[in-house]
Amino acid sequence: MPALPRHLRSLSQLMAIGDAEIEDRTFLGRAALLAKLAAALRAERARGLARHWTYELARHTALLAVYRRERDAFRRDFDAPLADEQKPCGSNVSGPAWLASLVLAWNEGERRMPKDDTGAPPPQGWQSELDELRLRQNLAKEMGGTDKVDRQHREGKLTIRERIGRLVDPGTFSEIGSLTGLAQYDAQHRLTTVTPANRLSGRAMIDGRPVIVSGDDFTVRGGSADATIPEKTVIAERMANELRLPIVRIIEGSGGGGSVKTIETTGRANLPGGLGGSSMRYKYLADNLGLVPVVALGLGSVAGLGAAQVSASHYSIMTKNTSAMFVAGPPVVARIGDKQDLSKQALGGWEIQCGAGAVDDAVDTEEEAFERARRFLSYLPSSVYQVAPRGARTDSPGRREEWLFDAIPRNRNQPYKMRPIIEALVDRGSFMEMGRYFGRPVITGLARIDGLPVAIMAGDPFHVSGAWTADACSKVIRFVDLAETFHTPIIHLVDCPGFMIGLEAERAATIRLGVRAMAAINQTTVPWCSIIIRNVFGVAGAAHVPAGRYAMRYAWLSAWWGSLPLEGGIEAAYRAEIDAAEDPKAKLAEIEERLNALRSPFRTAETFAVDEIIDPRDTRRLLCDFANLAEPLRTPGPRAFGMRP
Repeated sequence: MPALPRHLRSLSQLMAIGDAEIEDRTFLGRAALLAKLAAALRAERARGLARHWTYELARHTALLAVYRRERDAFRRDFDAPLADEQKPCGSNVSGPAWLASLVLAWNEGERRMPKDDTGAPPPQGWQSELDELRLRQNLAKEMGGTDKVDRQHREGKLTIRERIGRLVDPGTFSEIGSLTGLAQYDAQHRLTTVTPANRLSGRAMIDGRPVIVSGDDFTVRGGSADATIPEKTVIAERMANELRLPIVRIIEGSGGGGSVKTIETTGRANLPGGLGGSSMRYKYLADNLGLVPVVALGLGSVAGLGAAQVSASHYSIMTKNTSAMFVAGPPVVARIGDKQDLSKQALGGWEIQCGAGAVDDAVDTEEEAFERARRFLSYLPSSVYQVAPRGARTDSPGRREEWLFDAIPRNRNQPYKMRPIIEALVDRGSFMEMGRYFGRPVITGLARIDGLPVAIMAGDPFHVSGAWTADACSKVIRFVDLAETFHTPIIHLVDCPGFMIGLEAERAATIRLGVRAMAAINQTTVPWCSIIIRNVFGVAGAAHVPAGRYAMRYAWLSAWWGSLPLEGGIEAAYRAEIDAAEDPKAKLAEIEERLNALRSPFRTAETFAVDEIIDPRDTRRLLCDFANLAEPLRTPGPRAFGMRP
């Protein structure tokens, strides 16, 4: 007696029933069993769990139609012969052999579909093609297979499909290229399996606003090029560019970048940036920064092109315990780099990359990364052709924080905490800091004032007294470019004693980066308001507002300014007088006291060199006035220059 066909074996395995048990049943019992199997399969497909059995459902539905039509006439053992008129295709077979021939005939399209109980012919639509579509989609959802998915989870990481599902609004992800991958067929050209491409791309919604999402599937060849179809990366960037929608990149691996295995799989070496459509990805890396918000999440080991995709963004995040980023990983560094034997974390962990400014933020969990990404996008428009929406107006413009009056110590050498001051002035809970671990003399972030999005820049006296280092200047450049690109008014809480001085500062080309920061500030066109909290000195101090155009400017009672600090300046300017004195130290103290009396900010206000000196407790009300005056001045459209990473 021939064995059951593979299709029925699949169903029997589904119900943990062996072939022999099925063959021993009566015809009626066998029909009932197959009905149960088909129902179970339908339930599997309804839950999206069916994998290799999608085709079988249609076939066995037809078989059950035959059983229902004939069961009243055949209440004897299944092994009994069938009458000729009851045999399909005029065959002389019986028993399981008849059943096998029926299924095989169905596979080959050689038999007519039987009529159901009503005598009506079965539907002749596109069900088989739909079944194949569902099969391929289900195979793609298996990603790199159970073992690879389990390993991803053991390492404390989500899969790309889980990540997208938790990032975007539930049920809104519409995948593009879900069937893309490497398919395998048997000798009859029937599909046996599909290895999906390791890049997912599509459209979705975040907080009800459309976005583009694109990410690496690390379970398929670690996200590397030998399992990538580059057009899937390009199409996501192109959609963001031409649909003018924000894009969120979820990067793990090389971002579809180089793998030495690609040489063998393609039979050639790749020319980076050479002819071909994939080179467009480099164009979009630059172009999209000047057009749409770009967020990048590094959620695992990220190298090469993947690292470039993370850095070429307006806001980037990595997880502290499960991610690392580098141009080349530890094996390459050990062999052709500086020959150091380093772990991934030692080479490119979050402290390295956030401290260097290559990544903006680091969080403990992937869920926190998704929340930060959603929050960042909430402050920005979908593209430069729009302005960001106003949020809820839940905080009174007239709120006064009494403690601000004593927030700045009278001892000018004593630092104070700037972040609580920021929190007190903006709408409660709205400040989102960016780049906390890089360029630390300057604090940057987005916030809301009376519901309107603003860009906040502030000096931090806890780090080299707020002096602008080379890193701080780089941070300022990138931040004001972000605000200018997306029409976001800038509020500057000023405490800057000047550029950093000393040998290391000179080696870092601080003055070159400093004047670049000044140029970036002067090139802005967005509304600007500066609140002078304490120090404004030197060339860097001159950058507290953009030159040559109107900017609102208020000074606190603690404000203190000059061309350069008296410390060191008196000795240079009054050297002859000090050297000629009987008591040089007393003469120095006398000159310092005399000059300090003349440096009162009220003397400056007398000549209208500062707009207004205010009670610190009135600052929030004035900032709300500024934000509302700035709202109609926000002008959509691209800027004269595109933002650079």
